[in-house]
Amino acid sequence: MEVRWLEDFLALARTRHFSRAAELQHVSQPTFSRRIKLLEEAMGTTLINRQTLPLTLTPAGELFLELCGRITRDVRDTRERITALEAQASARISVGSTQGLFSHFYQGWATDAGIAERLQLNLKATSWVGEQFLDALEGGECDLVLCYWHPDLPWGARLTAESFEWLVLAREALVPVSVADESGQPRFPLPGSPEQPAPLIAYHNRGFLQSAIEGHLARQRLSANLLPLNENTQSASVKALVKQGFGMGWLPQRMTEKSEQFGSLVRAGDERWDVPLEIRLIRLRDARSEDLITLWNQLEN
Repeated sequence: MEVRWLEDFLALARTRHFSRAAELQHVSQPTFSRRIKLLEEAMGTTLINRQTLPLTLTPAGELFLELCGRITRDVRDTRERITALEAQASARISVGSTQGLFSHFYQGWATDAGIAERLQLNLKATSWVGEQFLDALEGGECDLVLCYWHPDLPWGARLTAESFEWLVLAREALVPVSVADESGQPRFPLPGSPEQPAPLIAYHNRGFLQSAIEGHLARQRLSANLLPLNENTQSASVKALVKQGFGMGWLPQRMTEKSEQFGSLVRAGDERWDVPLEIRLIRLRDARSEDLITLWNQLEN
């Protein structure tokens, strides 16, 4: 049974005439009559008394008329609500965020800024790596990008004032961490030694963070004896392996606070080994909507 059959029946109940009802439904009379017959077959009873002029409804037809009214009202109301929801979703500003920032920064920042209801997170972004975030901005897959930034990104020169605008929302540090040994000291301390290098849970070099670590160590002239075990694109993956005791790794400080509080992770090195980062919100200079410009102006102020 189709909803349009119910609408046909309502039209027939109003006009009590097959031709006029068919005209209201924008179909030929034979097609309309056939659909009413299919409706009666689906219900297993006669709904229309065709022996009277004007037509009348049978007792079953009168009962069915009430049902048609309820169903078509519910369908119409649901369609209107869906349309409103889709309009609301399309009006939201799409954000691409790294997984770590989505988990430990995005929601609190958006709520505090009073803009959470105006944003729509693009879930595809959790699989993007490094430069793909700028590709997504330029390709129209999102309106804003929330990411870490530092001067050692190999493709950082691509972020130019001619093409992009950005806000520094916060500053962050990558902190070296390890599980603790029986005495509460890091099991894999920095800087390690040539005889016993510290096993490292590293980041993939296409992401945001590995080049930050390498650049910081070089500038600070910190010599570390590290044995990379694998590479990860997500901080959550690094944290999981570090917590399982496979090695040490650098984590955004926001991701270590709860773990340090409960003592499951400890520092693997002092503050010299902390890597400074910026948390940036980036958009194209040529904004695609007035809503985005309005939101951006609000954040700037």
